Amino acid sequence: MPGIHIIDIEAAINYWRGKQPSPDGVTLAPEVRALAGVYALLVFRHQDLADETAFPADALAAWHAWYDTTADTPCIAICSTSQGDELCKGCGRTFEEVQHWLAMSPVEKRITWRRITQEATAWRFGRYADRALEKK
Repeated sequence: MPGIHIIDIEAAINYWRGKQPSPDGVTLAPEVRALAGVYALLVFRHQDLADETAFPADALAAWHAWYDTTADTPCIAICSTSQGDELCKGCGRTFEEVQHWLAMSPVEKRITWRRITQEATAWRFGRYADRALEKK
């Protein structure tokens, strides 16, 4: 079961907190409240993945709105899979991930992003990091 990682939920919460700050330090934006419910259940259950199909509609909409603000692809235009490598030296994706990227769901893409970020062996994390800078 592909799931949405707690770190992505936290990032989405922080995105919405920045976009719609609490006017009084107590009241939360509807998106933050929706995501916080999912986050709290994960913490309570000692889990780090939330099943996308179990997300309440408002929480999933808030997560997707955050997702739409993230970089779409880890590609840095140095693709070694085109040269026969099973794992791209530039971005860290597998040949299959590169080939099927456009057909992957947002959750599948975030799973891939998480893996390549944790591995941090691709050139995008080292000598070509300047190519990977995201627009702020």
